[in-house]
Amino acid sequence: METSVLAGAIDQTLLKPTAGFAEAAAWMDASRGFNFATLCVSPFLVPLAAQKLAGTDTVVCSVCGFPLGYANTETKAEEANLLVRLGCVEVDMVFNIAAFLEGETAFVEEDVRAVVDAVRHTSDGHALVKVIIETGYLSDLEIESASRIAAAAGAHYVKTSTGFGPRGASLSDVRIIRETVGPDIGVKAAGGIRDLDTALEMLEAGASRLGSSSGVEILEALEHRG
Repeated sequence: METSVLAGAIDQTLLKPTAGFAEAAAWMDASRGFNFATLCVSPFLVPLAAQKLAGTDTVVCSVCGFPLGYANTETKAEEANLLVRLGCVEVDMVFNIAAFLEGETAFVEEDVRAVVDAVRHTSDGHALVKVIIETGYLSDLEIESASRIAAAAGAHYVKTSTGFGPRGASLSDVRIIRETVGPDIGVKAAGGIRDLDTALEMLEAGASRLGSSSGVEILEALEHRG
């Protein structure tokens, strides 16, 4: 795989709770030349990221209802709207895991749809929504059901994990999501993707996007492998 192709599949991510403006600015400067798909940052860092990435092919990604997913639907929609207005082009939202586990599928679908609609209307259809289903809490059948709900609500991607849950992505998670949503919806694997071999395995399993805080190291490993 060419380095540019792999870079275009990576959301280079900085979501740790201790990263402020200065650390984030240095990280953005170090990451912006690799042509990642996005830099995924905390919501308050979106304006800075939009400024840093202006004129590049890398766009700004941020998170909504993160990391627990139990904010009110209206709050999530307002947050997503604001993120897009601040310069965010991709929004990774956490669906309502608690409601889903109690079987409130209609509520969960409306939760996702509200964010999808907010992003679509605010961006004139240009911005994307990835729905995080936090697979570490779910059985295989629940992963399948959650993926169907996200797809039905208009998600552009189904994403495995926040990186703050019980575990990160597994190859099985990715395969189940891909088999469920088919070829036309993206699958984002995130959580625990720290090396080249894991990244390539996730893509082989059906992921179309990878979330990782180790994107630079992964690309450098690919270049060294030759």
